[in-house]
Amino acid sequence: MRLGLIVPQGWTGEYDGWDSRRAWERTLAVARLADTSGFESIWLFDHFHTVPDPTDELTFESFTSLSALAAVTERVRLGHIVVCAGFRLPSLVAKMISTMDVISGGRMELGIGAGWKEEEWLAYGYAFPSLRTRLDGLADALEIVTRMFGPGRASFAGSTAHVAGAINLPKGLQRPQIPIMVGGNGPERTWRFAARFADELNLDGMPPAEVAKALPVIRSRCEEIGRDPATLRVSVHIWTEDSASEGARRIELLRDYRELGVSRVMTLLQASADSDDPVKRLVDDALAAGCTFD
Repeated sequence: MRLGLIVPQGWTGEYDGWDSRRAWERTLAVARLADTSGFESIWLFDHFHTVPDPTDELTFESFTSLSALAAVTERVRLGHIVVCAGFRLPSLVAKMISTMDVISGGRMELGIGAGWKEEEWLAYGYAFPSLRTRLDGLADALEIVTRMFGPGRASFAGSTAHVAGAINLPKGLQRPQIPIMVGGNGPERTWRFAARFADELNLDGMPPAEVAKALPVIRSRCEEIGRDPATLRVSVHIWTEDSASEGARRIELLRDYRELGVSRVMTLLQASADSDDPVKRLVDDALAAGCTFD
């Protein structure tokens, strides 16, 4: 099992009261530390306002920030945990991710989900449709990005988005295409989307006992469309409050995920905004749990 680090960007309040220049320098420093410490990947949230409540504190935008982090790292893979499908036209998302794959030397991944933070949608001028409609939008987004990552021009007409002969060049450097990770815990639609379109399904904050129950359902979502379940990786976003307990408790948590066959986990350490030491201690715990580092 590999380990990813969510880099501080302010969303969970880790930069409350900080000057923006100082905060950005720290974001760069943590990304570089992950790159040199053997982490498999680095990630950012796709949010505009702080959580749980919107405050007048900074949150760095994810696409522009990841582009910058791609330029100052050499080895780690990069992605969103996860892109909100409703915030941008999927054709634009595909274009940006493809360009970012070139910038990064072939290290980008597209993590994408339906979105959930209602006040954020409304504050930024988006309507906040029903969950059904947001999932329809995710389905359309996956249809479109898959076509735009593939050869030739892309055409598709969905209920929420469409493309007509869209040219996406460069395609990115990775072959056969940039990996797609669908994020979400919905067994009926989201996991079926992952089985159909994705290289990976990312479970959000799901503890090991629930993952154990989910895995047979995830396998069945692949089998019902004739896909080998072994070809769909399963990862877990460990919430920051669950990864903060260092030592034996965190080692057990990571070991439990590894023994279930989870391919990778990723987490934010809020304390990494202030010091390198929490990142180094996470590496120690992950090694003790049997995680793989480069």
